[in-house]
Order: sequence, then structure tokens, then C-alpha cells
Amino acid sequence: MTMDRRSFLKSTGVALGATSVGSLGGMAACSAASPVRTSYVGTPGIGICDWNLGPMCDPELIPTAAEADLTGIQVSLGRDPEQILLRDPALRRRYVELGRQHGVTFHSIALGMFNTYPLAEEPRCAVWLIDAIDAAVALSAGNVLMAFFGDGDLRFRDDNGDFVNESEGEFASFRLDGEKVTSVVETLKQVVPRARDAGVALGLENTITGAQNLEIIEMVGSEWLQIYYDVGNSTGNGYDVPGELRMIGNDRLCEVHLKDWNTPLLGSEGAMVDNAAAAAALSEIGYERWLVLETSGRQDHFLEDTRANVAWAKETFGVV
Repeated sequence: MTMDRRSFLKSTGVALGATSVGSLGGMAACSAASPVRTSYVGTPGIGICDWNLGPMCDPELIPTAAEADLTGIQVSLGRDPEQILLRDPALRRRYVELGRQHGVTFHSIALGMFNTYPLAEEPRCAVWLIDAIDAAVALSAGNVLMAFFGDGDLRFRDDNGDFVNESEGEFASFRLDGEKVTSVVETLKQVVPRARDAGVALGLENTITGAQNLEIIEMVGSEWLQIYYDVGNSTGNGYDVPGELRMIGNDRLCEVHLKDWNTPLLGSEGAMVDNAAAAAALSEIGYERWLVLETSGRQDHFLEDTRANVAWAKETFGVV
């Protein structure tokens, strides 16, 4: 049965509010709209990407995650086009079984394959995206991360293969590849109704600015397309992380990755990311969903370092 957003949220007991989205010239209106609340099993907390936990798509690592004080795992759909492992109902059931035993939630499904097989160019990506939505429903995940790095980067490259920074200010803003963006938008327009009916948000994780992502959301025209924000990537690309988080607003953030390019121990000396500023911005906009570690800690110190990173993230971001 097709269910609109208001009926879906009502059926899950979630409060409703205004849903209007402003024009491309008025980004403040985007952050004023009420959030899309997807239904998770369990209370949002600190999770980890499965590629930082060990081999992707391996439910037998769930006990290790619990031992490291994690309460969530972002699960990859597959390892490559020949190993779309989450299509297997038996594997899904194993995730659910072990998750219940160890108190671990599967808050999101990741499509890292889009980095090698770009959504803008690879026809099979639409099928994988539908697979990911179905897997999210099976594991009670609230969103699907769509990655746009490597070959999937949406930024324009000049004749030398360099990205073009068009900003004259303190923070970067790179020219986009219009053909790739158009292709992505047209594909997402076709798939986003499937995500809406399933109650699963589609998250854009990429190398472009928050404002550019909001423009893509506006072009697709659905509140079920959101932004999967990575504080490490955005800092590394020269963006105003706290400013972007405030501009995007709670309604357009489905989840947040935490990492630092300079250290595997978050908040330690020499850290690149101003996580205190990011935490303040998330608190201001009322963000209360998952924070996801994209770091494994130091080599051979996974349990020790992950416990430390979980404790640090809870304290810094005010996670109960």
C-alpha cells in the first residue's frame, strides 16, 4: 500500500509539523521545515561503519561491536557487484537474531559501491539502491547512505583533472559536473517513491557543499532525500562544518559520520576537526539521531580505542 509521509509518521507515532521547503535562493526555509522521522529499533546512540569493524556484511562481528560499547552498526549492502550479500534472507535473519541478542541496532545501510560504480553512470546502481531500501526495511534501518567519492565524485574536473574552487571567501565551493548531477537527479526521482513508501530516507554523502546538496534535494523534490553528513570529509574539503549543519537543519540530516583525518583517537591532540563546534551546531538544531564512527582506532587496538571514541563522542555530543 502506498503511504504518504503524514500517514507514515502518524502510524509510527511521530509528531508532525510544517513541511514546506523554500526555493533555492532561500536555504533558510529548508532548515525551518520539520524533520522526517524514520522509525528505528532502539534508541539512537553511537554506531560504527561495518568496514571499520572488520569485513563488510559479516553479522558474526556483532558481538565485537557490543564488546566495544557500540550500540549500532551501519551495514554495507555488499562488497562488490558479485557479492550483494544483504540480498540473502538468511543473512538478514542472522543480523536480526544477533542484534537482538547483543543489543545492537542496524541504523543504516551503506552503498559504498557507488564510489567505484557511480550512480550517475552505472545502470545497475538503481537496482542496488532498491536492494538497499529493501534491506533497510528487513533490518529496521532508517536510511540508506549513497556515497559519491572516487569515480562517483560530482565535482567538475578541468583539463588537468583538478577540481575548480569557485569560492573567493574563507570556505571552499567547487564547481559541479552538471551532466552527472542531472543524471543522479533523474535516477533519484525514479527511486525516491520506493524509499518514501518504505519509510527509508536516502542520504547523500559526498564531497560537495551543504548548499549544493540542498539544491539537489530541491531538484529531486522529496523530503525523503536527505544529507548524510561527514564532519571529517567536510572539514578536509574546506567547508564551514558548523555553519553548514545549521543551514542544513535537523529536517535534512539523516545521520552523521564522525572521524578525523589526523588521528584515529577522536578529540586527541592534533585533531583536525572542530568537533566541539559541530556538537554545538547539532545541539542548536535539535539533532538526536545516530552518530557513526568511521574509524577503527589504532592498529591492533580496536577494542581499547573504540571504547575511548564511544565515550568521547557521548561526552562531546551529549549522547545519553
